[in-house]
Amino acid sequence: MFDLPDGLAPEAYPLAWLVGRWRGEGVVGYPGIEETAFTQDVVFDHDGGPYLTYRSTIRLIVAPDDAASLTPGADGQDEPLRTAGGEVPGAAAESDAPVWSTEAGFWRVPPERPDGLAENQFPVEVLMADPSGHVAVYLGAVGNGRIDLASDVIARTSTAAEVAAAKRLYGLVNGELMWAWDLAAFGEPMQTYASARLTRQDP
Repeated sequence: MFDLPDGLAPEAYPLAWLVGRWRGEGVVGYPGIEETAFTQDVVFDHDGGPYLTYRSTIRLIVAPDDAASLTPGADGQDEPLRTAGGEVPGAAAESDAPVWSTEAGFWRVPPERPDGLAENQFPVEVLMADPSGHVAVYLGAVGNGRIDLASDVIARTSTAAEVAAAKRLYGLVNGELMWAWDLAAFGEPMQTYASARLTRQDP
């Protein structure tokens, strides 16, 4: 039986099943990015406000040899994959594995229900930011242990890679958090970028 997290605001109840620490493995790959396995740590938390806080860290298990970074060089050409420290990584033990990406943000259920939303669903708004220079607003719906999100706005700095649109799917399946992330970037059409299976960790 699921217990609501202590102190969670009622407005965030439709997202309550996300609250906690999650860890697991997935795969990332895209045109110009060699398919590579990763580990991921995700934390959904709250401070009593009508929203959830979110943080994700993805670390590569085996670094690709010739993968293109999601941050193109100053001349517009893709550079080799680099860590946040600027080094080109090689295969590494998990504790030393390079960080591929981090994200932080907020998830909320707005008070207004858009037309056409099913009775068993609630609207959801998500704000995400990453250190490579992107801030994205996603809109979607949550219900029955599933969340569908589509980008409404993706803003970027002048040095960040071009990302035109994105979609994300989250689902609770047999107690595990499954997610998938599709991107339209670098002039490529919308297609799979990353996916993972995560297990809830003990507090």
